[in-house]
Amino acid sequence: MITKSNALQSLRPGAGWVISDDELEWLDTEQTQPTDAEIQAEMARLQAEYDSQQYARDRAAEYPSVNDYLDGIVKGDQAQIDAYIDACQAVKAKYPKPE
Repeated sequence: MITKSNALQSLRPGAGWVISDDELEWLDTEQTQPTDAEIQAEMARLQAEYDSQQYARDRAAEYPSVNDYLDGIVKGDQAQIDAYIDACQAVKAKYPKPE
């Protein structure tokens, strides 16, 4: 879940601020404090970006270990290499990249 802190870090990198009980105290003298509307919009943007990458997180959890592939290369075992590639392709088919 994207938080106000995530949005602030994205909007004003390196700025000084503190959040306590969801109240923002702006400490930075160099950068201006973003408005509540800017913060909410950035939270929505960051959440949409995070959500759009769900397929990649799903894939990463199911891909076979790259060690299987490397082991096949070292041994010169084409069947093992092909099995690794097939397993990766199956994961990609299960979790297609959104267009």
